[in-house]
Amino acid sequence: MKKIFIKILISILILYIFLGGVMFMFQEKYIFFPEKLEKSFQFDFDQKFEEIYIKTDDGIDLHGLLFSVDNSKGLIFYLHGNAGSLSSWGGVARTYTDLNYDVFILDYRGYGKSDGSISSEKQLFSDIQAAYDNLKKKYAENKIIILGYSIGAGPAAKIASTNNPKLLILQAPYYNLSDLMRKFYPLIPTFFLKYKFRTDKYIKECKMPVVIFHGDQDEVIYYGSSLKLKKLFKPGDRLISLEGQYHNGMSDNEDYLNEIKKILEK
Repeated sequence: MKKIFIKILISILILYIFLGGVMFMFQEKYIFFPEKLEKSFQFDFDQKFEEIYIKTDDGIDLHGLLFSVDNSKGLIFYLHGNAGSLSSWGGVARTYTDLNYDVFILDYRGYGKSDGSISSEKQLFSDIQAAYDNLKKKYAENKIIILGYSIGAGPAAKIASTNNPKLLILQAPYYNLSDLMRKFYPLIPTFFLKYKFRTDKYIKECKMPVVIFHGDQDEVIYYGSSLKLKKLFKPGDRLISLEGQYHNGMSDNEDYLNEIKKILEK
């Protein structure tokens, strides 16, 4: 009986390790859901924009859209969520151009017209830094606001922590991906996770003000993530809770629009 029990335990352990190995090898498919676009794809937005290509250190072309307005107050450097491409994400620009800000939105490696595919956290951060450096040629850093939504929150906090933008805004951020994984998949060990996205670590290193928006009904990134991040705030940082808001549609929320207007008017 004892031998049978040991054999069962060994079988479970082997299965556990096997599933963990599969997750480690293919985790990009569980985190990132890119939509590819042909290079000839024509964007159709009812405001002025230009397509920008950025060369990475390893020779990959990243693609982004820069929406511009007359008499711009500065730039919103926007890092979008984990699914889709600029064909849909470009629509969020209107929220900020209506407040007289230019908006740059990057398609990550493998998304939209950007070449390659994401293979590591370090690579993704390097790509975003290359895009940020490119925009710094046109905008002074004290005129740049970094905004990260959902999966873009961790990278946004990372880039803000190693640069000097005017402000960091996070929409529906996670504490870190290990914490999020433990919340929804408690039986899977987090040491298999290649992408830690330590928002908790990065915001402690941010010298600029940090503003977080989070819906209290968020079903994808639990609201408690931002309550944890709030405990790491320095004086002047803010958490703005949006009552009844789910994960998607924040940019259409009237409370969000009222608050972001106040913030960007300063």
